[in-house]
Amino acid sequence: MSAESVRPPDAFDRFGEELADRINPIVVKEVRQGLRTRVFWIFFSLMLVACLFISLFAFAASTGLADRTGQATFIAYFVCLGFVQFFVIPYVAYRSMAREAEDETWVLLTLTGIGPRRILAGKLGSSVLQGVLYSSAATPFLLFSYFLNGIDLPTIIVGVLVAMAYQVFLVSVSVSLATLAESRLVRSLLHFVLLGVLLQGLGFGITGAVLIGEFSQRLTSGSEFWLTSLVVLFGMVTTGLLLFEAAAARLSLPTEDYARGPRLVYGLQYLGALLFFVWGWKVSGSVDVLTAGSVVLSAWAALVGLFVASDRDGMARLHWVSGRRWSLLKPGGLRGYLLVVVLLLVATGSLAGLAMNEGSLAMGKMLVLLAAPGFALVMLSLPIVVTRWIPHPPWQTPAMIRIVFLGLLVLMTGVPPLIGEIVSEADDLFLNALNPIVGLVNIGRQGQAGLSFVLLAWGVGAGLAAAALISLRARDTQWLA
Repeated sequence: MSAESVRPPDAFDRFGEELADRINPIVVKEVRQGLRTRVFWIFFSLMLVACLFISLFAFAASTGLADRTGQATFIAYFVCLGFVQFFVIPYVAYRSMAREAEDETWVLLTLTGIGPRRILAGKLGSSVLQGVLYSSAATPFLLFSYFLNGIDLPTIIVGVLVAMAYQVFLVSVSVSLATLAESRLVRSLLHFVLLGVLLQGLGFGITGAVLIGEFSQRLTSGSEFWLTSLVVLFGMVTTGLLLFEAAAARLSLPTEDYARGPRLVYGLQYLGALLFFVWGWKVSGSVDVLTAGSVVLSAWAALVGLFVASDRDGMARLHWVSGRRWSLLKPGGLRGYLLVVVLLLVATGSLAGLAMNEGSLAMGKMLVLLAAPGFALVMLSLPIVVTRWIPHPPWQTPAMIRIVFLGLLVLMTGVPPLIGEIVSEADDLFLNALNPIVGLVNIGRQGQAGLSFVLLAWGVGAGLAAAALISLRARDTQWLA
């Protein structure tokens, strides 16, 4: 054996070995398996052939420099790419995850010690890599539309980036739905639900491409366009990651620290959205953006925060007696509820402080800014309190809290206007005093007179919050006993 055949590995070889060890093995497995399937090659070939024919027709239809066929050509290319990214890849990701349950191979994967989070990350990462491959193949065609006039390069770049972020969101939705399937009947129902969601998502994606192609060229020179693009990217990527972390927590064992990932992503998303609203206020110069931010963040705290606050029981005692016992990222409904309330109060204080310093916000909109978090606190706390009133322990579950929330939402938004229509009028002030929709509209109309309703919302919300904290603390005390 010669000396050359036994030479020690150089730095590049060592880097390759370390990289191979660090890469999620599920990503490697899924990518290799995905690239060998007929589905990938069929749709990859069909996309390229369709883009080629579109290019030939567009070139033949182009009449010169004054022609603006590039806009229609960009939309046609985007439809071909969007069908694969917004429907085919998310559906394949769902089937890959559902097949683990159907073939009963999920237990074997977890026994390898990889863990649910890394398994889901591998499936999500492989889908994203396939989407990048499709986008790379379609990008030259999209750039060709620039030379046909009617569209600029920033629009094309933003379109590709938004498409990739939207794909991450839809893949996360698909994988998250697949983790909900616990029986064959549920899997069958979720399959039809997913098809409807993806078809609707495909329609939204194509509609967004049409709007980008038609209007963005007029707006790319302004800061509003880039702010809107960043907000859309941030919203889709962080929501996709939140769904992913929730799915990983759902598949984790009760003895694991499953709550850290979802709560960390939720907190970062909430604070990031707050910063974007402040930035939007600075860019637009309109104080109304602060009111809109308060309403949106309050609604998000009530809807998504409910899932954080209604955490499941049964975690290991080591999460209570060791480490940072009162960390808000640890499992438990009490800590989840406190995290949501703290984020809500931070956002309210920041937006209200900026609006008061500005001094140009109308009284009605200022009261709406202050009232929205109060309504969110009511809707977040009331289901927890009502569920604790049910004496039978099996009913005191996260699913029951969410069902009670939906029931109370329907009652508080639908019943008062119905009674008001019979008695006096649908938007009666006192009947809709705690209506989170009509009540906010009434407060905005009343101006200074709506201050009493703002105080009522915050008073009821504070009382319910105290009751919810007592209930959650009592449950934790029972667990530690």
